[in-house]
Amino acid sequence: MSETTAPASAPSPQQPADETPAIGIHKRGVQFPQTHPLALAPVTPPPPTVDGFVKEFLHELNTDQGVALSRSSINDQYTALAHTVRNYLTARWLETGRKQREGHTKSVAYLSAEYLLGRQLGNNLLAANLNDVARKALESCGLSLDTLRAQEVEPGLGNGGLGRLAACFIDSLATMNVPCVGYGIRYEYGIFRQTFVNGEQVEQPDSWLALGNPWEIAHPEAAVKVNFGGRVETVTDEAGVATSTWVPEWNVLGVPYNIMVPGYLNGRVNTLRLWSAQATQAFDLSIFNAGDYAQAVRAQTFAENISKVLYPEDSTPQGKELRLQQQYFFVACSLRDFIDNQGEDFDLRDLPERVIFQLNDTHPVIAVPELMRILIDERGFDWNDAWAITSKCFAYTCHTLLPEALEVWSVELLGRLLPRHLEIIYRINTEFLEVVRERWPDDYLRLGRMSIVTEYPERGIRMAYLATVAGIKVNGVAALHSQLLRDKVLNDFAELWPDKFINVTNGVTPRRFMKLANPHLSDLITDTIGTGWVTDLERLEELAPYADDADFRAAFREAKHANKIRLRDRLRVRDGIELPTDHMLDVMVKRLHEYKRQTLKLLHIVSLYEQIISGKVDAADVTPRTFVFGAKAAPGYRMAKNIIHLINNVGEVVNNDPAVEGRLKVFFPANYNVTLAERLIPAADLSEQISLAGMEASGTGNMKFALNGAITIGTDDGANVEIRKLVGDDNFFLFGMDEPQVAALGAKGYHPGEYYESDPRLKATLDLIASGTFSNGDHQTFEPVVSNLVHNDRFMALADFTSYIEAQAKVDAAYADTEAWTRSAILNVARCGFFSSDRSMKDYIKLIWGTNPVL
Repeated sequence: MSETTAPASAPSPQQPADETPAIGIHKRGVQFPQTHPLALAPVTPPPPTVDGFVKEFLHELNTDQGVALSRSSINDQYTALAHTVRNYLTARWLETGRKQREGHTKSVAYLSAEYLLGRQLGNNLLAANLNDVARKALESCGLSLDTLRAQEVEPGLGNGGLGRLAACFIDSLATMNVPCVGYGIRYEYGIFRQTFVNGEQVEQPDSWLALGNPWEIAHPEAAVKVNFGGRVETVTDEAGVATSTWVPEWNVLGVPYNIMVPGYLNGRVNTLRLWSAQATQAFDLSIFNAGDYAQAVRAQTFAENISKVLYPEDSTPQGKELRLQQQYFFVACSLRDFIDNQGEDFDLRDLPERVIFQLNDTHPVIAVPELMRILIDERGFDWNDAWAITSKCFAYTCHTLLPEALEVWSVELLGRLLPRHLEIIYRINTEFLEVVRERWPDDYLRLGRMSIVTEYPERGIRMAYLATVAGIKVNGVAALHSQLLRDKVLNDFAELWPDKFINVTNGVTPRRFMKLANPHLSDLITDTIGTGWVTDLERLEELAPYADDADFRAAFREAKHANKIRLRDRLRVRDGIELPTDHMLDVMVKRLHEYKRQTLKLLHIVSLYEQIISGKVDAADVTPRTFVFGAKAAPGYRMAKNIIHLINNVGEVVNNDPAVEGRLKVFFPANYNVTLAERLIPAADLSEQISLAGMEASGTGNMKFALNGAITIGTDDGANVEIRKLVGDDNFFLFGMDEPQVAALGAKGYHPGEYYESDPRLKATLDLIASGTFSNGDHQTFEPVVSNLVHNDRFMALADFTSYIEAQAKVDAAYADTEAWTRSAILNVARCGFFSSDRSMKDYIKLIWGTNPVL
């Protein structure tokens, strides 16, 4: 079957090979003679004046939106403003690209299935120092910058920490003048929009592109063809040399959309390139004219499914296949794009000197055999030379310790979808196992443990193992995580290649999560230690002496209170929530997963409530607290959705019970995202980081909270370990087992029911949930949650309950001393400059990438 023929499950028929495609496929980087005007360097404009900005804004409104100011909608105004800012960045973007091409500098190609960007307008205004000009310009037109900023729809192109980390990293690389292109997928529908119906999560499509995206620039002329399916034909010549050719069954086009990534106040603008899938032949006129309208667009529908939605539900075979299609689609587009942009004369033997492909978790690991395929099948390299190049071009970041999160693709699926890649993986594995066999000649069990190909429970390809074999470095994302990665998850590989394993602790960008999100605190910091800290976050250490200054502490509290008011005003409009601003704000926001233990936080709340309504504690003696959750559960994760339902129902009961009025409130605003995080995190007093020790890779929310003056209650897990060491035990509420104790309890045999029976407070808490108090008397509604805790409790929430309750009592005592609490909060800010993503990038550059800034 030829590559232009569709499989039974794919669209029929594809574009004939000898016809011009519906969307042109052209090589990029056209070279003009130096005398040609288009070859001249773009002119970087001076900073605009207010009048100049008004002129540009009105020009965009009139010519691009086609409306006069007096007749324009808010969306017209927002789009015109976004284009005005984008136009200002464009000259710098083009100049950045020119310098990079001329300098032949080594680039970082960041391969990530997620980018949780947040709103772009405020960040771009900040980076380009256009805030004041834009505000004054709009005011002169009778418009409000804040109103237009609120019009922007956040692109939900990520699920949580992984995608937000990618966004932080590309921000830092631009700010540090490091050449980088981020590659990913332009999902038509991002992470679902979460709503609650009777307390239960309901997923709605996230139509973030409904009103367009003014920050992207499409380049359909630069589309890349991506093949799937088919078979491999092998031909042996007279010399006995075998040549393999992939004969694909169907294909799609990847259309690039460029988004500018400006550095902070430095004039550099890097690129985020997201790929959208389109059919090679989108419409069959003959079938349409015959009346079969659905069949006429079947090819288009099938192709566009690939970039339709972020993380399609993969509990079905079709869902698994679509996920693999997504992963191969974006890395195939990205590798082709980068290689073609080097020019026809570029010697691919020098590719390791030109690029490092950073694999952000296992999602892009199929890029390894794809590069081998390009080098061998398309560029004529022999195997050894191709592997010598490939094994120097990739580095792998592992973001998990959970075995089920380390992707394994079935051989059947991989062979059906990407048969040539499966062949290449088999040979990589064969040659790798020879290395293992040479090192440990008689250790046959080790061969099975280390094989990229696993035989159980079905024959599959372990993508983390493939990335480890191919990568120049493998890094964890916090000190503890990296240690456990070496000692437990990939210990055989670490024994073989000890120098390959390193740690790079995660970080967050202070531009978005301090300067932009927390102007009250940022202004106080600047007034106290001067400018420059936004790009040199270690300077926050200069704040430490001011923790003992009564006036500074008072100003710090004023900033925190102002942030609570900002949050109250936002939640009032957004969710109809009336947030008390005189309570301790106790916050737990993160993806809903049992290992993160939102249930343990909930048990604390229910325990407090039970103590009051049973008369064991006088409500007047309870520290006034407002608990805020933010979390989404994966659509197919039933237990996580049950936990969300329980949290909402507990909130409904607690918030309406006069017995705890003025003391306890529980809120769960729906659809937690970056935009809400920018309001919530600066307002928080207490940061809940309570995962079971040894489960969380790093966390970045913990860093954001500490940098914004919240004190952490947490286990010794992930980056909590480093936060605690930096801020000091007196400024961190530690509880629970450490990782060796967790491992010992698991080895001994963990029986959660014993904790339930032996702890009266825990028993009363769980019995109150089981009684139907939070489900209108229905004992069955939350029986799965209670039974799971009492009989299974994989993540040992009951084992850590007593320690957690004791730590929360220490929180109450500390919060009662306002001055001491403020001092601790200030020291958290002052001592957490280490957690800048700029520092993370410096570590990657020094330990892995070997790239240099372009000044």
